[in-house]
This record gives sequence, C-alpha cells and structure tokens, in this order.
Amino acid sequence: MIPTLVLAVRFLTIVPVPGREAAGRDALGRAAWWFPAVGLALGVVLVAVDRVLVRAFPPLLSALLVLSLWKVATGGIHLDGLADSLDGLGARDHQHARAIMRDSRIGAFGAIGLILHFLISLLALAEMPPAARARLLVLAPVTGRLMPVLIGARLAAATPGHGVGGTFLGSVSRWMGPVHLLASFGLGAWLIGPWGPVITLVAVVAVFLWSAFLAWRFGGLTGDGLGSGVELGELAVLLAGASLAHQGLI
Repeated sequence: MIPTLVLAVRFLTIVPVPGREAAGRDALGRAAWWFPAVGLALGVVLVAVDRVLVRAFPPLLSALLVLSLWKVATGGIHLDGLADSLDGLGARDHQHARAIMRDSRIGAFGAIGLILHFLISLLALAEMPPAARARLLVLAPVTGRLMPVLIGARLAAATPGHGVGGTFLGSVSRWMGPVHLLASFGLGAWLIGPWGPVITLVAVVAVFLWSAFLAWRFGGLTGDGLGSGVELGELAVLLAGASLAHQGLI
C-alpha cells in the first residue's frame, strides 16, 4: 500500500492497515492528499451499516448506533480537538490558551460542547428521510476531511514547526485544497444534485470563519483547531442537509 495512504488511514482512523507509512517532518502534509479519500471510504461504510440498522431498529436508535460507529472509527481525534479548542476559549491570553489545550483533562466548555455537538448531529441524522441520510453520510466525512487540507494552508500556525499541528500547517500544499474542493463539489452534485455543492460551500464558509476566529484568539491555528474544523464541517453538512430535506428540496 502507498506509504502516504497508510499514514492517512492510521492518523484519521483506528483501522489497522498493513504496510509502511510515510516518514519525515512533512509526511503528514503529503498524506493530506488522501484525507478526503479516507473520508469517502468512511462514508461508504457508514451508509452500508446504516442500511442494515434502519431495518432492525427505530430511526433514532439506528442513527445513534451509526453516529457512535462514526466517532469510534476515528478514535475521537477530532472530537478531542473540538473539546480542547472550546476549553481554550476561556483562557486569559494566547499562551494560557495553548497550555489549556495541551492539558489532557476536559473542562466545562469542552464537555458541554461535545454533548451539544453529539446531540445535534444525532437529531439531524434521525430526522432525515433515509435516502437523504445515506447521501449525507457519504458527503459529510469527505467535507470534514477537506477542511484541514483547504484551510490549513491559508492560516498561520500558532507554533510553527512544533507539534503535529504546527508541522502539518507548515507542510500542506496550498493548491491541494482547491483541487479537493472542486472534487467535493462534483461529489456533492452527483449525490444530491444542485444543492450538493451549496451544502459543501456552506460548510467551508462556516469552518473558515471558525478557524479564523480560533487563529485570532490563540495567536494562530493549532492541531486542535484543525480537528475541531473537521467536526464542525461534518456538522454543517448534516445541518444544511437536514434543513433542505425538511423543506423537501433534497
């Protein structure tokens, strides 16, 4: 298997894959080419599992099981970034914020944020018609993993060259993001029609504003900020899709 793909799968999921992963300080930045593809594979698995579960359980319970699998399969890495970023917002200054985010303990902001994030995602999935749910289960993981690739090359790192986030931000290609964005627009159009690219664009704008706010608040973007962008990108897709499905547009 391609070393950068092995690294991408191992970094983004808990799936054990054979092979040698790419090495070097810029390895994760090079592996970012595969991030949306890993999201696509995850989405396909989620749809397959969902189709089985909706036949066996009521909509709310099946949505809960699918969402649980979704987050467990990623090892909670992005949820951890979301919780740490929310906790960091209560800091006095940039250095205090980064110290809070390095702390393994979770604070009140992080805990409340994770609960709300999970509940909103759960209800968005549970209330969707099955057809729309399947399509968004594919689009959401792809769009979420587009965010570090697209935004990471456009915002400065809080600690350039230090830590996973700082190293990634310094090595990801600036034109990798636009290429994947166009591919995501195409995927959205194929899955959902004209509203597909709109859903992706809404998610991109929302996460860019969130990431820019974090960069201003923390003196630059961090690995936790990138992780939170993945989660919020997925959530934005689910919310936009749920709204359009509620209005009978998809």
